[in-house]
Amino acid sequence: MTLNTAQVQAHALEPGYLEIQALSDDAHSLFWRKPAVKGKPMAMDVLLPENCDLRSPPAPRFDGTAWVSRWTAQCEGGLVGQHITIDGLESTNTDVLVRFQDLEGGSFTSRLTPDQPGFALPENPGAFRVLADYIALGTDHILAGFDHLLFVFALLLLIHDWRRLVGAITAFTLAHSITLAAASLGWLVVPGPPVEAVIALSIVFLAVELAKRRDGSLRLSERWPWLVSFSFGLLHGLGFAEALREIGLPESDLLMALLGFNLGVEIGQLAFVAAVLLLAVLVTRFAPIIDARLRRSAGMLNTAFIYFVGSIAAYWFVERVTGFIL
Repeated sequence: MTLNTAQVQAHALEPGYLEIQALSDDAHSLFWRKPAVKGKPMAMDVLLPENCDLRSPPAPRFDGTAWVSRWTAQCEGGLVGQHITIDGLESTNTDVLVRFQDLEGGSFTSRLTPDQPGFALPENPGAFRVLADYIALGTDHILAGFDHLLFVFALLLLIHDWRRLVGAITAFTLAHSITLAAASLGWLVVPGPPVEAVIALSIVFLAVELAKRRDGSLRLSERWPWLVSFSFGLLHGLGFAEALREIGLPESDLLMALLGFNLGVEIGQLAFVAAVLLLAVLVTRFAPIIDARLRRSAGMLNTAFIYFVGSIAAYWFVERVTGFIL
């Protein structure tokens, strides 16, 4: 089987990122990061309100993964209540995260989309706005995080009994909620790169379990799926926390943002499970031959699926390990 795993990435196209830090009532330090498209900066840029002297960033430089700019803008009367726009975002397929930090150290994060490329920076975003924004961020993260989805997909391939499957998904959700909260609140500190490597290894483990599965006997992960999914769910929660840490949490609505992000992750995860199960129902109904071959543990089609999953995960593991030891 030929597999070009180098073309498969754990996460989809990264969103743009704008960080604004208030230095005084009028002065603001800005950092702008936009994705690379075929080696060139994506055709979109920051447009600050008219009360700022430098409304757009200087020419960006390539940092190896994206195009970045830093500058300081004097905005008479400040930015709170003023409209900030990402010019050109409406013509892309990506999002932009905007993080604002005020003079007291309080922060606020908002998500701009092609349908809503601008917003007025609120003085007090309000708990509901924070909840809604972080639900969207959590959903985006899980749906763009192919490694998390591949783990759930492997669970779906491995567990055919719906009661065991519900137990495994519930245990996975409970576990990653615990470590997501603990790491986000600073109660648990674990370096991100090793966690990401072990997340890839968790998928390799499930691929091995799938490869060794034989009809009429149950593997460890089939007999105790909740135990396996709970154990690895703790690791995946640390991965979610790393992403949330990069986005930032508003100190004024910390718990609401954490709740929103976790809810978003669950919504995205359940949507993925529902889509896979729907596809399985359609295959069973309209392509019974394929369904029968997939159900044979040692069948060629099933084996190809397993090696596909395992090869991608093994590539991610090697890539992530070499990323922090070399």
